[in-house]
Amino acid sequence: MVRFLPALAAVALLSADLYAGSGVAASNASSGSRSAAAPQAQAPSYPYRPVRLIVLFPPGGSDTVARMLGQKLSEKLGQQLVIDNRAGAAGTIGANIAAKAAADGYTLLFATASFAMTAGFYRNLPYDPVRDFAAIGSVASQPFLLVAHPSLPANTVKELVALAKAKPDQLIYGSTGAGGAGHLATEMFISMTGIRITHVPYKGTGPAITAVIAGEVPFVFAVIGSALPSVRAGKLKALAVTSVRRSALAPDLPTVAESGVPGYEAVTWFGILAPRGTPQSIIGLLNREIVAVLRSNDFHDRLVAMGIEPVVSTPKEFADFLQTEIAKWGKVIRDAGIRAE
Repeated sequence: MVRFLPALAAVALLSADLYAGSGVAASNASSGSRSAAAPQAQAPSYPYRPVRLIVLFPPGGSDTVARMLGQKLSEKLGQQLVIDNRAGAAGTIGANIAAKAAADGYTLLFATASFAMTAGFYRNLPYDPVRDFAAIGSVASQPFLLVAHPSLPANTVKELVALAKAKPDQLIYGSTGAGGAGHLATEMFISMTGIRITHVPYKGTGPAITAVIAGEVPFVFAVIGSALPSVRAGKLKALAVTSVRRSALAPDLPTVAESGVPGYEAVTWFGILAPRGTPQSIIGLLNREIVAVLRSNDFHDRLVAMGIEPVVSTPKEFADFLQTEIAKWGKVIRDAGIRAE
């Protein structure tokens, strides 16, 4: 049975392996001094020891997909993927650890949309989100739903925009946290529609959705997996989905783009990175195995049930996507005048 070790145990396991490797090297060196003609042992193939997957958030949130993927990759690679949760400073602590790790394929980073967003928040990051990492591949994406209290006198995106323009600075909106993906998705909506509304941040998706249900704020952009149950229960009404295509979970719901805001797209996403300099042979192997997992029926169906869409890519496609995301959210942050607290 595959299991995941806590962070401290993971470090201990990896350290023990390194010490063991040093012991083997010392033993081989000693043997070499006794017999210079002894044949050199063939290097073991990758991976011959556990692989650490750094996750930028605490257990129980975004790491759910990482643990699901880690379990499947452990089975395919024949080595354990150890989930190492390194939360703090908007994910920059864990990202810096990954950037500074040895480029040998034994430390990977489970990146999310916030990885791209922090590049716009902080001017002096201890790492470069593009140059210090090698892209391995996309994993999945999840759109937001624009959901509102049933009493809001707007049932479409066009009606919401018209309402906001008729009452500049009078409407308020909730978010799942200042500087978070939901906040920036709304700021991009504001920028592209020219409306003026006031931000009220909450500490997480649950509190933000609860606030809309209670009528504290009229609407919020919340991830589809969290918001859809309240829509189906009649506690909220959904106006649109933020992905470029309609969601399979709500096929009758239009996208924001087709509702009068062409070009609008905002999703949370997940992908795998490695430290810069990781051998291409390892990157290629990991990409192939990740793609195989994403295309397996059981893994695909589990993600879709959570409102998450598997996304297959090549390393180059994911690298290009990451640069696009960094540029897009950087512009949103600059235009909105948002600063890291």
